[in-house]
Amino acid sequence: MSASSAPIPATAGAPLLEAVGLSMSFGPVEVLKEVSLDVRAGEVHAIIGENGAGKSTLMKLLAGHLQPSKGELRIDGETVTLSGPVDAERRGIVLVHQEILLAPDLTVAQNVYLGRELGKGMVMDDRAMNEGARRAVRDLGADIDPNAVVGRLSIAQRQLVQIARVLLVPHRVVIFDEPTASLTPIETEALLKVIADIRARGAAVLYISHRLPEVKEIADRVTVLRDGRLVTTRQASELEPVDMAKLMVGRDVAKLYPDHQAASARETVLEVEDFSVPGFAQHASFRLGKGEILGFAGLVGAGRTELMEGIVGLRPGRGTVRQNGQPVHFANVDGSLKAGIVYLSEDRKGKGLLLAKDLRTNLTLASLARFVRGLQIDRARETAALDKAIAEFDIRTGRKDLLAGQLSGGNQQKLLLAKMMMLDPRIVIIDEPTRGIDIGTKEQIYKFIAQLAEEGRSIIVVSSEMPELIGICDRIVVMRAGSVVGEVTGDDMTEDRIVVLATGVKTQEAA
Repeated sequence: MSASSAPIPATAGAPLLEAVGLSMSFGPVEVLKEVSLDVRAGEVHAIIGENGAGKSTLMKLLAGHLQPSKGELRIDGETVTLSGPVDAERRGIVLVHQEILLAPDLTVAQNVYLGRELGKGMVMDDRAMNEGARRAVRDLGADIDPNAVVGRLSIAQRQLVQIARVLLVPHRVVIFDEPTASLTPIETEALLKVIADIRARGAAVLYISHRLPEVKEIADRVTVLRDGRLVTTRQASELEPVDMAKLMVGRDVAKLYPDHQAASARETVLEVEDFSVPGFAQHASFRLGKGEILGFAGLVGAGRTELMEGIVGLRPGRGTVRQNGQPVHFANVDGSLKAGIVYLSEDRKGKGLLLAKDLRTNLTLASLARFVRGLQIDRARETAALDKAIAEFDIRTGRKDLLAGQLSGGNQQKLLLAKMMMLDPRIVIIDEPTRGIDIGTKEQIYKFIAQLAEEGRSIIVVSSEMPELIGICDRIVVMRAGSVVGEVTGDDMTEDRIVVLATGVKTQEAA
């Protein structure tokens, strides 16, 4: 980190930041109920809970983005009222949002220094900002061109840029809201080292994550929220990930991955040969069998997402694609949808759902023709379809008139699944199916994927979580730098083997 990221000196004794009886209501809905916790200098305090437990709301209260309905905040033991995030940053409290809050049309360097540009006299010092941005991102284990336009970066790369931007602000308390949700294990390892460095320099970290092993690795204390209430605060050394999961969901989650019968020989439903997506993937080949769950692994920038987008017509691509033995080419996504192939984007907020529209509109948008009667949309049929989807996919919502953006991340993902399944597809491509989703909802989504395969549908899962791919897939294709570099199956489906293929570097175990 640069010198400007050094923490502001702490006042000894009292917690740096303390919440006392915080409550938050949105209209009649109380989402946070009298939560108290604190974070101290040189500590990583993790906050865990299911989607909708109130974690993100709590973080926004602590960082000045929301004002509590009840309760108070204390800094160094003194009660304060934060007038907004700028006031919080002035006091040394910074928040890394779960959502990407960058200007997509600006470069990496311009985003990192937006609002605090470096200057030489009357002009901006682009060279200094480019070098500072390159260094800040490299400290996070990534090599991203500071002149790259942010809108052209992957979700994971954007998240790293956002983290780099926040850490340039002088900070005493850094709040991370799901910072590793879009990162692979290697990028995650680099970020956890940065967090350990923040702690070593005497700052405090509040850390939200659904990845419980990394919580166990990095946290000193763990606070568990459930349904907006504080369940417990414990020393991380007292808890194993399975204990954390049980406290989160209120029940045992002993078997995360469902049983799935892998057939030795399958009828091929999709063949991809020598397929390229200019600038992202080259000469990729693979096959998908009926009822198979095929995984795609690789590091950030490996080209997995772009390859899938090229196949379904979301990006220009060239090569051979056969569906059930017949050559196909999809010039746009309408063609792949009509062929029974659906793609669930990794960016459910930006590309999968209309966050400002209600649940019914989102659910039926892709299959709207089914709900048109004459010149009008049959609202009664739409409502009946929504009722069925809420029941079948366990979409947890207090009211059916909510906007999609008002749902938790897990329930948004369930809504997106329900939306695409309205098309009754034969091939389902799911990109990062459980990003930012709690362990209880993950279990539900894994069971749903296995059920699709048992029904004879064919599934491609793109994921940055290797345990997830190993747990649910029959085979795993590995990509590196835009190319398919190998495939693992059976006993070879291990994290070590996948890392060797994804990086091209042998690990100590494989050496």
